[in-house]
Amino acid sequence: MATERMPNPTALIPEAAAALTAIGQAVDAVGLDDRLLALIRRRTRDGCHARDCRRARDGCHARDGCHARDGCHAREGCHARDGCHARDGSFTEEERAALALTEAVIDPGPDPVPDQVWDRAAKHFDQRELAALLLTITITNALDHISSAIRSKS
Repeated sequence: MATERMPNPTALIPEAAAALTAIGQAVDAVGLDDRLLALIRRRTRDGCHARDCRRARDGCHARDGCHARDGCHAREGCHARDGCHARDGSFTEEERAALALTEAVIDPGPDPVPDQVWDRAAKHFDQRELAALLLTITITNALDHISSAIRSKS
């Protein structure tokens, strides 16, 4: 097992922890459902791991069972880009739109967030809510990358 390289940067730079806390509070104040935000955070974390897995295993994909450990991921069955969220009846249309946006942001293709994905999300979320989603996705993604870089055990 790899040894943790250093403490979490937010432990070393308390001002950064305070800034991240403030962003989290601002996102919470927008009023998106806590379950939706938790779903997006889970999907963001899974997407980062699935991307790494695909690289490491030369084409591994979530539906190959690479990340079935997470209930959300197992419920999804595969990535949003494949359109599975559109067919999955266990998610609301709003959740599917947010999941598709999440996938586009964390695993960008040639067109990082295609108009179709953006427009679908914009049907369900106003600009403040979209801003809250984007902040949630990108900060979760960044924190996951930091944890990977320092080999964090938590």
